[in-house]
Amino acid sequence: MGSIVYTIIIGAVIGILARFFKPGADPMGWILTILLGIAGAYIGSLLYAGGGFIGFLISIICAVVLLFVYEFIRSKTAKPTA
Repeated sequence: MGSIVYTIIIGAVIGILARFFKPGADPMGWILTILLGIAGAYIGSLLYAGGGFIGFLISIICAVVLLFVYEFIRSKTAKPTA
């Protein structure tokens, strides 16, 4: 149970930092922010298994990349309103 709570907290921190560092508005709620952070941390752990501060930075960078992918997909599926 503790590892689930830890995962959610770390995912929230990484997701919030990724949204802070990426320019532009990202209209997503807190659940998507946590999922973004968890996915960024997972991909970061696949790229760098050392952990520590460098692993944390790589996780944030991966989350920022995922934000760009999310923005790209969202813009493709959005319907024009004109």
